[in-house]
Amino acid sequence: MPYSAKDLREAADAGVISAADLERLLDFLKSSTGQDVAADGSPAAKFDAAHVLWYTGALIVIGAMGLFSTLAFTQMGGRALTACAIAYAVGFSVAGHYLWHDKNLRVPGGLLIAIAVSMAPLAVYGIQDELGWWGKFGKPGTVHDFYVWVKGSWIFMEIATIAAGIVALRYYRFAFIIAIMSVALWFMSMDLAPWFSGTAHADFETQRRVSVWFGLAVLAVAWIVDYRSRSGDFAFWLHLFGLLAFWGGITASSSSTELGKAVYCLLNIGLVAIAVILMRRAYAVFGAFGICMYLGHLADVVFKDSLWFPFSLSLIGIAVIAAGLLYHRNERAIASWIDTHLPRGLRPRSATA
Repeated sequence: MPYSAKDLREAADAGVISAADLERLLDFLKSSTGQDVAADGSPAAKFDAAHVLWYTGALIVIGAMGLFSTLAFTQMGGRALTACAIAYAVGFSVAGHYLWHDKNLRVPGGLLIAIAVSMAPLAVYGIQDELGWWGKFGKPGTVHDFYVWVKGSWIFMEIATIAAGIVALRYYRFAFIIAIMSVALWFMSMDLAPWFSGTAHADFETQRRVSVWFGLAVLAVAWIVDYRSRSGDFAFWLHLFGLLAFWGGITASSSSTELGKAVYCLLNIGLVAIAVILMRRAYAVFGAFGICMYLGHLADVVFKDSLWFPFSLSLIGIAVIAAGLLYHRNERAIASWIDTHLPRGLRPRSATA
C-alpha cells in the first residue's frame, strides 16, 4: 500500500507513531534519494511548476529532433544527421549524469538521459541514409515520417531505441526512459506487419493481427516488470502502449456477428476488472471506451427503434453504481483477499497506470 509524507504525519497525529519517529523516518527516506519520496522509496510524484517545466522542455527537445523536424533538417544529409544525433546524445548524457549523481536531481537528470536515448532513431536514420541500408522496403521518407507512416524500413531505428533505453536503465533507474522505449515498441508493432506480409504495405488485417499479438507480448513484459520491480513504477508506459496496440487491434476487428461484438464487450469488462484488481487506470480507460462503443452499437443498430432500451440501460448504470457502493463498503475485505491471493509483485501499489 503506497503512502506519502502527509499520510505519515496523519499517523503521527493519531498517535500511531511518535513525532520524533516521524521526523527520523522522513529524514531517512529523503536522504536516501535526495528528494521527497513515496513509501516504496521512489521519488514522489509531483505536479508543480518545476516538474511541468522539466517535462515540457524535454518533450519539446525530443519533438524538435523528430516529430517536428523540417524537410530542411533532413536535407542536411545522413552523415550530418548522425553527427548531430551523437552530439546531442553525448551532451545530454553528460549533463544528465552530472545532475543525477553530482547534484542529486533525479528528475531533470533522468529527463536529459531520456532525451539522449531518443536520439537513437535519428542516428540510425542518418547511417542508413548515408549508406543506403534501407533493405527491401526502400527509403521510407524523412525523419519526420518516422512518427507518421508505417514502414518496414523503420524497424532498425526502433531496435536501436530500445537497446539504448536498456543501456540507460542499467545506470539510471528513471521511469520516463521506459516511455521512449514504449513508443518505439508501439511503432514496431505496426512496422513489423510488412515483414510478416513480405510487402511494403501490409494489408489491414495483417496489421491488426500483428498489433494484437505484439500488444499482448508488451503487456506480458509489463506484468513481469511489475512482478520484479521493487521500487518505482517502471511498467506504467509498457501497460499503456501494450494496451494501445492490443486494444486497438481488437477494436479494429471486423466481426459482423452480434456474438462477436458481445464477446468484445465482455473483454472490455474484463479490462475494467483488471483495473480494479491491479489499480491500473489505463485498463479502466480502454475498457470503458470499449464498453461505450458496444453500447453505442446497440443503441444505433440492435435497439434502434426500441423505447425500452434507454430505460434498460439506465437500470444497468444504476446497478453499476450500486456495485461501486458495495465495493466501497467491502473494500478492506477485497483488498485483503487480493493481498492473499496475488503474487507480491502484482499487488496494487497505487492508482497509476
